[in-house]
Amino acid sequence: MSYSPHTDDSRREMLRTIGAQFEDLIAAIPPEIRQKTPANIPAGLSEAEVQELVESLARRNAVAPEVVSFLGGGVYDHHIPAAVDHVGSRSEFYTAYTPYQPEVAQGTLQATYEFQSLIRRLTAMDVAQASMYDGASAVAEGALLAMAQTGRRGIVLAGMLNPRYRTVLETYLAAQDAKIQDAIAADGCTDFPSLERLVGEQTAAIIMPSPNYFGGIDDWRKAADVAHATGALLMAVFHPISLGLLTPPGDADADIAVGEGQCLGNPPSFGGPLLGLFAVRREFIRRLPGRLVGRTVDANGRMAFVTTLQTREQHIRRDKATSNICTAQALLATRAAIYMSLLGRQGITALAQTCCERAHYLAEQIAGLDGFRVPFGRAFFNEFVIEAPVSSRVVLAQLRRQGILGGIDLAGRFPGFDRRILVCVTEKHSREKLDRYVRELSAATSGTGERSKAVPQGLSPSP
Repeated sequence: MSYSPHTDDSRREMLRTIGAQFEDLIAAIPPEIRQKTPANIPAGLSEAEVQELVESLARRNAVAPEVVSFLGGGVYDHHIPAAVDHVGSRSEFYTAYTPYQPEVAQGTLQATYEFQSLIRRLTAMDVAQASMYDGASAVAEGALLAMAQTGRRGIVLAGMLNPRYRTVLETYLAAQDAKIQDAIAADGCTDFPSLERLVGEQTAAIIMPSPNYFGGIDDWRKAADVAHATGALLMAVFHPISLGLLTPPGDADADIAVGEGQCLGNPPSFGGPLLGLFAVRREFIRRLPGRLVGRTVDANGRMAFVTTLQTREQHIRRDKATSNICTAQALLATRAAIYMSLLGRQGITALAQTCCERAHYLAEQIAGLDGFRVPFGRAFFNEFVIEAPVSSRVVLAQLRRQGILGGIDLAGRFPGFDRRILVCVTEKHSREKLDRYVRELSAATSGTGERSKAVPQGLSPSP
């Protein structure tokens, strides 16, 4: 069966009809980047051959549980109860379709309503919407909300925001005449003297992540006071599981709360798909991006659910829409709701406690290794930065040889971070795994022994 719907004759007929040559259709593509020779496409394979090829490619990936991962930075490897997969994969939920019609199935609407309710309770905010693409787009949409609400164009980043979030934020605001400024101390937390100096009458919002990208915990309440003194808003960027221990954004007087919800019952996969969380104070409800599902009663007095608000979307506001985002991550949100309902408040608190305690245990062990240190003295949740005595690239390469993904290499991403690694710990890291990580770190930097001879070419320890 041919997958090409057109013959050479049909193509010639189409070009003749529209009065064009083939070259006219690709005129916008610069000649220097066009393919000059025919593509080297191999002959077709049988089904068995394709399966073998795909499986061989898949085996090149290093994934849990074959390797032990200490990667974090916004995507986390948590245990997912089997019930999440079982309930979330029911055919009633399992669709890529994005529900936005008011008359969509009651079960779908109720699942979204429960997700909103759980996020609202988790964040202690007034209202949570039906989810977004990811945490990065949630940050950017929150900035648009703040700018529309205040009529101002200034955004101040308090603390180290995830660099990918910042890139998305800058992209969203590129055509908005917005000004982004930083109030970030050397340890990634907020430089409050700078923050107080930068925030003024043109500031729409302070964006404060806590924990920030380096894992440090910051003070939302103090930032809220700074913001509200000038009529600006505070957007708190949160880690949902950390709220089992930390003060939620609503109780810290935040106006907007956004976060990444992948860690709530969704696998890290290869970095996605992700799940954006978005909650606000009640007075901003009509500026929410995406949609909101509400609970009501039908003509017979029976409880019913209905898509209530989607005021920013283009099919409602037409040319006045302030956002084109219209896709709720409905399936991932449903899984998150199942996950949160299974754990409950006590379960999330216990999970947060476990992650925090194990991360601090590992940090203490690493700090005791010769040449290693944990450079930042700030309180942290489950991520922290370590500094190795040699190049972080050498250390991580050695760990990979031992089946350990040792963390995110910060070398080259931040000035002076050539030997620094961002390490993440979850409840999946047993004491045995943590102790093994410490042993392999020590071996990787011992400078003697068999492993030190296995340094990849092109990588060499820093002086």
